[in-house]
Amino acid sequence: MSVTPHLGRPYAVPSPAAPASAAPAFRGRIGPDVRSGHYAVPHRYRLHLSLACPGCLRIAVTHGLLGLQETVPLSLLPATPDTPGGGYAALLPLYEASAHQYAGPAAAPVLSDGWTGRIVSTHVPDILRDLAVRFRAPGHPDLLPEGREAEIEAIGELCERGINRAAQHAGELGLDDEAAHQDPLAELFAALGGLESRLRRQEYVLGDSLTAADVHVWVTLVQLDTVHRRHLDAGALERIAGHPALWAYARRLAAQPAFGRHLDLDGIAARHRAHCGGREAAGAAMGVVDWAAYRADRQAD
Repeated sequence: MSVTPHLGRPYAVPSPAAPASAAPAFRGRIGPDVRSGHYAVPHRYRLHLSLACPGCLRIAVTHGLLGLQETVPLSLLPATPDTPGGGYAALLPLYEASAHQYAGPAAAPVLSDGWTGRIVSTHVPDILRDLAVRFRAPGHPDLLPEGREAEIEAIGELCERGINRAAQHAGELGLDDEAAHQDPLAELFAALGGLESRLRRQEYVLGDSLTAADVHVWVTLVQLDTVHRRHLDAGALERIAGHPALWAYARRLAAQPAFGRHLDLDGIAARHRAHCGGREAAGAAMGVVDWAAYRADRQAD
């Protein structure tokens, strides 16, 4: 979890992967064949996710886009951890079986191996890549098209640094230090403007096809509009909303079941309250997108 106190008003946003752990504890990978310790077999693996976590939400959306509901079953966890260490009691047996005398938090996400009863990975990028590469079936999108890896990574960096981090820093500063406040806002508006320019001329972030970059951007926009905007003033939110192509794109993706049905708005709010002691600003009273129109309980199975 990142916490930066400023003028007595800490604004804390849990990290995208696991709020209780700064670094992943397990980095196993799914291999291409039986010579690999972990290889792609239907029903062998299980995902354990909290949809209120941005990293888990990216995995859940990817899982839905690839149609892996039966191939890699999904177990959903509460929005906030339920153990004093910041983890989940349901995950403790997996962590304890995977590391002798494990003393850290039993945090989500987890990709577990049902054959061994142990954890394969807790690292979001590795899990996403292995789902997209090892389990993609015909008829489902190629989320990591060959030759586009560098572009997808660049969009991910833009999301994490140019939007998430910049919005968090702007929220930490508020208006008490207006000169300093402008720098992260300028970075945020530049990142949003770059995406707006792309989406004015093409359907998806990298062109005509949906990729992992779109999943990352969409989850980032959800986080911006449901969490970060609560600590921004009305003027900043008005400028954020002033990217019509970007927010139309966010709504268009939210209307797809693989995206919208994984929205846990109450969970996101609860997770934010659990980790944030910052003062709400004018942006808390309004949002850019009516995300409730797309959440799971509004969608047909």
